[in-house]
Amino acid sequence: MSQFLRDVLANDHPLFTYNLAQLEKATGDDRVDTRLIADITEAAHTIMRKLQLDPSDTSAEELYHNLSAAVDRGELTLFAASSYVILPVRGKAVSFNLHDIVENNHHQLTFEGRTLGNGQRALRLEIIRRYAEHDRTDNTLVHKLTEEMGLKQENDDAYQAPQVEVDTPSEINATVPSVLAVGDIITDAFIKLAEDYAEVTTDEKGYKRLSFELGAKLPYDSVEIVEAVECSPNAAVSMTRLGLDVSLMSWLGDDEPGKSMIRYLEKQGVGTGDLVVETGMKSNYHYVLRYGADRTKLQKFEDYSYQWKEPSKKPDWLYLGVLGEKTWPLHEAMLGYLNDNPDIKLVFQPGMYHLMWGTEKMKPFYTRAEIVILNREEAAEVTGKTREDVSALLDTFHDMGVGVIVITDGADGAYAFDGEHKLFMPNYPDPQPPLDRTGAGDAFASTIAAALALGQPLETALAWAPINSMNVVQKMGAQDGLVSRGDLEKYLADAPDDYKPKEL
Repeated sequence: MSQFLRDVLANDHPLFTYNLAQLEKATGDDRVDTRLIADITEAAHTIMRKLQLDPSDTSAEELYHNLSAAVDRGELTLFAASSYVILPVRGKAVSFNLHDIVENNHHQLTFEGRTLGNGQRALRLEIIRRYAEHDRTDNTLVHKLTEEMGLKQENDDAYQAPQVEVDTPSEINATVPSVLAVGDIITDAFIKLAEDYAEVTTDEKGYKRLSFELGAKLPYDSVEIVEAVECSPNAAVSMTRLGLDVSLMSWLGDDEPGKSMIRYLEKQGVGTGDLVVETGMKSNYHYVLRYGADRTKLQKFEDYSYQWKEPSKKPDWLYLGVLGEKTWPLHEAMLGYLNDNPDIKLVFQPGMYHLMWGTEKMKPFYTRAEIVILNREEAAEVTGKTREDVSALLDTFHDMGVGVIVITDGADGAYAFDGEHKLFMPNYPDPQPPLDRTGAGDAFASTIAAALALGQPLETALAWAPINSMNVVQKMGAQDGLVSRGDLEKYLADAPDDYKPKEL
């Protein structure tokens, strides 16, 4: 019986089987676990039969897609009592939790990338409830044993089972936080130079210089095209994979690179209705020269009109990332929109020109922001404080009105303050040396924002974010390594014991 529960919960804690046996002993061997598994199996098979599936001859992937199709048809009442139901099918777990099914469906997650997190949380709570409410058990003992075996997890108590009171999936999807990401969009062409035909030297000022023969025909090893990147598009793809409803407002041309970026975003599940396509303009197209582990970027931003337009639908959150030098009128219009809609929460990840414009000019955005994410050097520049005093940096942003301030510190982790708790979070260990650090900061910032938008506490947001950064730097470009909610849960389960936020 314990193996069934271990598998569907992905719990490999060494005390799981032993403590579950102790819980059974405390009930007088009343077979609570057996009845729970029977209830799970019966509920799952009942739903499968209503979907005209044979429980004895249906694969896990076939079941997964049929559950998604049921949501498309609006058959939500099927899942009214299945919040903790997770069924192992030939060694592969499938969640019947409505939140998981809707998330998998809405973001068109592959079977391999499916999420089980909501069902697992509900099942952990159900196990604890059944043992705690048994008339022979002692609550103190139950909570002690479940905590020891990794069953009682922080923040599980905040989980609420889905309430099925609607007839259409669109009404369920309305509960998913919506985000409008605003910022520039580009295509990057990564050109790997043949190292035998170029060299790196250091000049008299200590700057490294990349050089090769002028006028020569130089071979290169490879070229890789990475579409629809930069801070806000990276964040849009990241938050979409984590379960949010995201649209992107960016400016691009009506050329083939622009059309290709739109197709790419649509494939990623990012809303494209707020994109501004300017007739006769080129799309931003940059070149990145790769020499060994180093990158040299050749960039040119096109001169768009950068006119603010009313979003196609009012978002719950607005995510502001990198924008060009001539976009201040756009910022003023955006600030007016935010002032007219005080319920929209702002996430601010400052770019180069935001920093160049100075703190005083940008103060309305810091004051308005629910979340601000930037690195330690940028934080010192904005506040005028020394980078060494992290606590003072955090306090200064909070005094400016920022709800949650997050300060990243590269290989040394990150810091955060929500007005009550100042926390430090270490990085998730790299499985191997990074391949490309492009987009690591965007992955971190967007994951923080996604977690908080989904109602997760700051501690959970800090645990999620380094995982996405770690995985991004293992792949080329800023988006290939972005993880799904299900992937996050797996990495968290494998995390070292000391991978947790600590109070400063």
